[in-house]
Amino acid sequence: MGLILLEALAAGVVFILIIWWTMFSGRKRGELPDEPGTDDTPASRDAPRRD
Repeated sequence: MGLILLEALAAGVVFILIIWWTMFSGRKRGELPDEPGTDDTPASRDAPRRD
């Protein structure tokens, strides 16, 4: 019984570490700002261009 609880605790710790790694481990100052003129919205990609 104790071994099952120890294994469950270890699995929980691994789960928490994976969540922390994916959410909080990244760039030191956050995401890079978008460059001006690069609009990636679906409306701007699918809109026909008029020259």
